Amino acid sequence: MKNFKSFLMKWPKLGIKEKRYRLPRRIHRLAEIKIDKIKICGVKGIVLDLDNTIISEDDRYLSPCAEDWITQAKLAGLQFFILSNGKRRYRVKYWSHRLDIPALSPAKKPFPPAFRQAIAHMRLPAKHILVIGDSLHTDFVGALLCGCAYIQVAALPHPPRWWEKFAGKWVQIPYPSGGELWNFDDAAGYESFL
Repeated sequence: MKNFKSFLMKWPKLGIKEKRYRLPRRIHRLAEIKIDKIKICGVKGIVLDLDNTIISEDDRYLSPCAEDWITQAKLAGLQFFILSNGKRRYRVKYWSHRLDIPALSPAKKPFPPAFRQAIAHMRLPAKHILVIGDSLHTDFVGALLCGCAYIQVAALPHPPRWWEKFAGKWVQIPYPSGGELWNFDDAAGYESFL
């Protein structure tokens, strides 16, 4: 009788075990993130960083297949919001228009108000939001403070700022040498957003 009771207690656990997917912590390119896998994890909205995640700060490189990946993610029902600490607002407006994603700049990441604004805009609970960016000290800390999941992408090649020369290796993943990069040749399009 004792064995039968223990069998009954285990009964709901018997059957097909569902494989759980965990979000990767780090990736090299935005387009490497599997859309179906993040949806399995309950992600319904994505807060994206702009500088060195989608486009390099100096406007030389575009993350390979990033625009196609964003389009596919939208078709899969995911919502987006861009948070950028960049001071060149015309650049953020250009990318917001080009990608058809609402944006906020300067976002003053990692402080929570901008993240909260993005979350409120998407009308989703924080547990269903994924933050994707290149910097631990801005994107990751902001996600952590707001209760969102986070994936770090390798920073696109760019001229390092003063702090990156000292602390960059602790807060950013360097882009793999020899990794595919797309040149960005449409900086002239910024003029209509000045």
